[in-house]
Amino acid sequence: MKFSGPLESQKLSFLLEMAISREAQMWKMYVPKMPTDQDSSISPAQRDEVIQWLAKLKTQFHLYPETLALAISLLDRFLATVKARPKYLRCIAVSCFFLAAKTIEEDEKIPVLKVLARDSLCGCSPAEILRMERIILDKLNWDLHTATPLDFLHLFHAIAVNVRPQLLAGLPRMNPSQHVAVLGQQLLRCLACYQLLQFKGSMVALAIISLEVEKLIPDWLALTIELLQKTEMDSSQLIHCRELMAHHLSPLQALLPPNAVYLYSPLKHSLVTCNRGMFKFQPTSVTGPSFPFKGKRRPEMPSRDTAEVLYQCLAAPMGYKHTSTKRKVEEMEVDDFYDGIKRLYNEDSAPEVGGMEIVASVCGTDLTRQEGSVSPCPPLQAVSVM
Repeated sequence: MKFSGPLESQKLSFLLEMAISREAQMWKMYVPKMPTDQDSSISPAQRDEVIQWLAKLKTQFHLYPETLALAISLLDRFLATVKARPKYLRCIAVSCFFLAAKTIEEDEKIPVLKVLARDSLCGCSPAEILRMERIILDKLNWDLHTATPLDFLHLFHAIAVNVRPQLLAGLPRMNPSQHVAVLGQQLLRCLACYQLLQFKGSMVALAIISLEVEKLIPDWLALTIELLQKTEMDSSQLIHCRELMAHHLSPLQALLPPNAVYLYSPLKHSLVTCNRGMFKFQPTSVTGPSFPFKGKRRPEMPSRDTAEVLYQCLAAPMGYKHTSTKRKVEEMEVDDFYDGIKRLYNEDSAPEVGGMEIVASVCGTDLTRQEGSVSPCPPLQAVSVM
């Protein structure tokens, strides 16, 4: 959408007002509930799963993103009106997808119904899709033209580029069309999150724009407020929507649980004497894996016994001296202790081969007698941030 100048700005404002007015007339909040019986109602996970399936169909049949956005909108509108069972969900979804394709796509791009029923693996026949299509049209009063979240995204992006021409100055290799296409992919990903169903499509699109301009320009807050005033939406809802969307788009969400801290619990060892006057540490008990904990409690520091074992493990191989010639841990200086820590993480001169054997026995790793061996210390684990 290419607009510039005051006249074009007025056109954009008019289109935005028309879309918001249309959304206010047709939008009905649909929040799926957790069913008490597996066959009674559609669960949130089932709703998100079928939308991800529709996204795969859009890629498989090479259709427009607007077709997928309209199909999701029709699906949510229908489920907000009718209480459907999970066994009919795929038939409903593919019928909404077929209706959206016939509304948005060119005639030569509309999938043939028999091919769609066969290649989509929806589990229903073309006749069943046609019957479900008629039911959907009756429940939606044959009115399929509504402003989708993707339509609002294009409008908000055009307005933002118009009022802030320097918006894409930090992205020299990306034009406005490419930029809005990337944001559209993020938006379609967010539409498969049932937590965002409590917000209108205009609110979801504005949250995407707000999160993006925050990365691009310093006065992103003023631009967000300006767009918010044009839509006359609640600022508290926008803040809540931004938080949910930022959490959903976070790359660490699928890898780590929220507010998790992973701790390394070393093995407990007993000191025994070996040949050649060297020390060897034998594990006496093994602690289980450290589980992530929640809350504001800080991780506990290693005990004094653990620090003593660590220092003795590092100091013993330096000269292969007997225990009677070693200093006690209580009498060592702080600098010596931190020098041992550096040697443990290979930040200082590497210990000799005999020392590597002892460190390997502490860490529970059987190392070969070769120079340049990897550090036997366990890798540091990632820590999630709220």
